[in-house]
Amino acid sequence: MSNDAEGSGSPCVLRSDDDGVATLTLNRPERFNPLSEEMMAALAAHLRAIAADESVRVVVLAAQGKAFCAGHDLKQMRAQPSQQYYKRLFDQCSKLMLAIQKLPQPVIARVQGIATAAGCQLVSMCDLAVAAQDARFAVSGINVGLFCSTPAVGLSRNVPRKQALEMLLTGDFIDAEVARERGLVNRVVPADRLDAEVGKLCDSIRAKPAVAVAMGKAVFYQQLEMGMAAAYQLAGQTMACNMMDEAALEGVQAFIEKRPPAWPQTGKQ
Repeated sequence: MSNDAEGSGSPCVLRSDDDGVATLTLNRPERFNPLSEEMMAALAAHLRAIAADESVRVVVLAAQGKAFCAGHDLKQMRAQPSQQYYKRLFDQCSKLMLAIQKLPQPVIARVQGIATAAGCQLVSMCDLAVAAQDARFAVSGINVGLFCSTPAVGLSRNVPRKQALEMLLTGDFIDAEVARERGLVNRVVPADRLDAEVGKLCDSIRAKPAVAVAMGKAVFYQQLEMGMAAAYQLAGQTMACNMMDEAALEGVQAFIEKRPPAWPQTGKQ
């Protein structure tokens, strides 16, 4: 039995590629796509492959079924009650979340249903998120006596402090529009327009030079963890390096000459 198949005969994460967009789809709809050990391992493996794949410009994280992701697999967790096991499990989850942030390509969450606990964390760690109008979000571990400490890391970096803590302390759901107002998702659309809206974001990103996108994503997260002076120092160094790239030189020259840029067709353009 392979870890990826999880004993079901089908991969727990599916990958499809279309014109520079890699879509990773959580594929355990009958169980609401829990972040089991196998699901996390499969996602991590796909992310490693994508990080080295220069043909991929954008990643879409999607899910089959009614739920986006219901969080950790509680049955799996309850079957192995030891602090050593739980520490290893949450370390695995944390490394997965950080891999999304460290990926050179932007990651867009396509949220078609509920995203709870570590599933909500997964949305928060994606660079962008588009939700269907009937999607809902919660960090509901508190309802079973488990404060969502690791989901709080991503949530508190998306949502204002008191609103994040209210979600963590109550476990209550918020709807997609409230999630957009609080900054957890970027856009909310009817379910039948979800793919089209995600596609618009993908198209806009793919039209930009890959080197600038990757460089910009990296420095964006790095500077958030710094003091103001250090952040400006890093940002200035990054912009100087970015400006010396041939894509930026071409883009600026095209602007001066009032013409569309002819992006270099090298690397991940």
